[in-house]
Formats: sequence, structure tokens, C-alpha cells
Amino acid sequence: MLDTNLKQQLNTYLQYIVNPIEISVTGNESDKSAELLALAEEISGMSPKITLTTGHAARKPSMSIAPQGQAPRVHFAGIPMGHEFTSLVLALLQSGGHPSKADPAVLEQIKNLKGEFHFETYISLSCHNCPDVVQALNLMATLNPNITHVMIDGALFQDEVNERQIMAVPNVYLNGQPFSHGRTTLEEILAKVDSGASERKAAELSERAPYDVLVVGGGPAGASAAIYAARKGIRTAIVAERFGGQVMDTMGIENFISVPYTEGPKLAASLEQHVKQYGVDIITEQRVATVTKGDYVEVALNSGATLKSRSVILATGARWRDLNVPGEVEYRTKGVAYCPHCDGPFFKGKRVAVVGGGNSGIEAAIDLAGIVEHVTVLEFADTLRADEVLQKKARSLPNVEIIMSARTTEVLGDGAKVTGLTYEDRTTGEIKQVELAGIFVQIGLVPNTEFLKGSDITLTRFGEIEIDTKGATSLPGVYAAGDATTAPFKQIIISMGAGATAALGAFDYLIRTPAPTSAKAETVSA
Repeated sequence: MLDTNLKQQLNTYLQYIVNPIEISVTGNESDKSAELLALAEEISGMSPKITLTTGHAARKPSMSIAPQGQAPRVHFAGIPMGHEFTSLVLALLQSGGHPSKADPAVLEQIKNLKGEFHFETYISLSCHNCPDVVQALNLMATLNPNITHVMIDGALFQDEVNERQIMAVPNVYLNGQPFSHGRTTLEEILAKVDSGASERKAAELSERAPYDVLVVGGGPAGASAAIYAARKGIRTAIVAERFGGQVMDTMGIENFISVPYTEGPKLAASLEQHVKQYGVDIITEQRVATVTKGDYVEVALNSGATLKSRSVILATGARWRDLNVPGEVEYRTKGVAYCPHCDGPFFKGKRVAVVGGGNSGIEAAIDLAGIVEHVTVLEFADTLRADEVLQKKARSLPNVEIIMSARTTEVLGDGAKVTGLTYEDRTTGEIKQVELAGIFVQIGLVPNTEFLKGSDITLTRFGEIEIDTKGATSLPGVYAAGDATTAPFKQIIISMGAGATAALGAFDYLIRTPAPTSAKAETVSA
């Protein structure tokens, strides 16, 4: 099961196991059961602290992991390879007593949770968003005896997937009821199951002393701004919904200078590690409500907290643009999807559409063509916007059809799932219908700046933040960088440079602007 490279990596990690653990395998006569047993045998043979036993899980094949002598609370229904191999390694280490790197306060919060929590997470092994969810819930199950978690490979348990009408991953159930879908962090999960947690966090944040630089947004622009600010020796923080931003939803990155190939989650992890080296406060699971200027720039959060800073850098990025047609919202996660890598396997052998003919859309069509029966690409314009090399590849595939001048008008469904879409032929005005099982939306980005409408910060008619050459906005002390701004090109490397520019601009502002004379400011200066 494991190649030489994976064996070497795993052997290194297994040295960190402190206490004996047991792996139990529940199987049947299938080939996948044989593969899972072979994997378990390889792993158990690599450490004297691992014992292999026969399990009694309801799903077959399954692998369960637990400290020796304890009933297992971490389960893998399927073979945890691909993107889930890291989830398996972490489950082994944490069950064996190796400490998690999560915030100690978060770990304590997990241990103190009251009640019974039985989580199930449906995943696909090609999903790069799924491991974060699986690892968060595995950690919770490891730390708290009232919590169990099972990862379920949807490809192996199609009956369950069909019964629960799961068409997008990760998809989490709690105690048999839908809990969440899409990328979800450990902190977000805790906020949903721990009543009062958000109020406690808001009160704690509001008591924090003012910062010198507060970065709003945790993507490449925000990370770069925080690093450049912190290197000046000033008090710096990042506040964001999640660290990594849209990069976390990006798979292949081949134009990051000096790095021929990387993946979004890997880049985001490296950015976070780099930021933490400078002692930057990282505040996640928070959405900004307003930005106002008094003695300090005040950033009010939806949670009720308010953070203060002498300067602020807005790096809120952008998100995928919606179709905004009837049926899109109703059938989101029921056939309407935005991540071909994550959700593509659920449409194996079926007909799908990709809306959008830019690089993202054509790349999605190429990826999906190897999984599905047929891909229809719908492009609004009369020409594709994708790079020529991508167009050439897509046109060479026998199961990809590209339709130009097509305006998507409606998502069709039967009440439970997508059955097709309609589009207008813009050259004739004719409305046409295509029968489909899935629709992947790839039509560009919209800036995350709605919270700034009506503020003193000037936006363009497209919602982008207007900035000057130093990244300054129309509000003194507030700077901006990245995809949320008027920067003409939305690229990772450009956002990083813009983040550095905004940080240097903010620092220049700070050294030329007297600090507020409030007691808190004097305390910070002291």
C-alpha cells in the first residue's frame, strides 16, 4: 500500500508515539477491505507501540484507532489515503499521546464540552478541503470521551450518499442530523456546539489593548502585510474568518515565482507559519461589521467585539461570483458546486456543466472530463478567456463541449437535486435546456467589501477599495491590499507585493502621526 517515500515519512512520525495504541480493522470480502487490512498491517509492523486487532464497526471496510485498552472514538470508513493520509497520521500520533499544536485554550474548551456528540463526515479522497474538517473532529474525539467521529469515503458508501442526497463534500452530520458542509475549522465547530463560546470570545477581544497595525484578512495580502508590519517591531494582529483566504480553495499553483508547483493549502500553511514567527496575534472565525475612525481606527465585529488600532490594512480578498439565477441557491450542495476537485467524484459517469470560460472554468472542465460522462462549458462571451494552452487541451477532449455566447438563465431540479439548466443563446435569443446532474460555477470574483458600503472608505462601482500607490484609502490610517482593491490583476504574487506596500505605507503613517493620548495607548507605549 505505501511506497518507499511514504514509509520513510510515516516511520519518522511514528517515533513520536508516546503511549501504546490499537488499530482495529472491520472488513468483508471486498478488494477494498483487503487493501485496508494491508495498510493496517504495514503500519502496525512499523512500531512496537501499535497493535492490530479485529474491529466491529458497522461500516465495512473501516479502520478504528484508540489508545490501548480504550473503546475507539476515531474511525475511518474507507481507506485514508490521498489527501486524508495526513488525517490518518495525526490520528495515530494524537491517540498515542503526542500533543496537538492547537491553541491550549481551544484544547481545554474541547475537553470541557458536555453532552454526547457523534460526528460523521462524508469526504472524497480528492477533496483538499476535507482533511481540515476530518482532523478537527478527530482531535475532538481524541480529547473528549463524549465525542466520536467517523470519516466516510463517499465513493465506497454510495448507498449512504444517495440516501442522504450528498452531492458536495465535506458534509458533516451530528447525531444523525445535518451539521455543516464545506470547509469548517475547529473553532467554527466549537462555536456551534459550545453555547456561550462566541460571547466569551467577543468579551475577551474587546478588552485587548489597541494595536499599531490591525490587518483584516488572512490571505496572501494579509499575511504579507502582517509580516512586514511585525518586522518593524510594532504591535500587529490579523483578524479574519479563516487564515489562508481563497488560496485555501485553490489546488494547483504553477505561477508562484521560484516555486514551479504548489497547492493552496500548503501555501496557506507556510504563510501562517511565517506569520507566527513574528508573534502576530491571529484572530480567526471573525467577520468585520464596520470600520470607523476616532482617536483609533475601530473595527467592529459581527460577534459584538470591537478591536482598536492606530492603523488598519484591509485585505479581505474576493470570493467566487454567484450566477444569481433562479435555482442556484436552492440547489447549492445539491448539484450546484464551486470546487471541481472536491465535488467532482460525486458526478462520476454523469453529465455536468461548467459555467465560465476563463482559466478556472477550462481547468475545471479538463479535470472533470476524466471523471464524468460529459462536460458542457457555457461561456457568456463569444470567445474563451482561458490561456491558449488550456483551450487547446479542452478542445482535444472528446467528452467536452464548449458553447459560446451562452447566458445561463435558470438552474433546474426535482426538489432534491439538480436535473439541468437553461441558457439563452445570445446570438439568436433562443432559450435552450441541457439535462445535467451537476453545475460547476467558475465565473470570476467579487470583492468582499459589502461591510464598507456607506463608510468613509471610497469604493468603485464594482465594490473595489480605491487605493493610491502606497495602498492608502480615502480614510486616514486605513490602507488596503489584494483582490479587494483596485489593483488591476488578481494574482497571489501581486497580492503579496501589495500587502508589503500597504504595511510600509501604514508604518510611514504611524511614524508621522502622533499616537492617541488615551490611557490604553500610554500603557501600550510603556
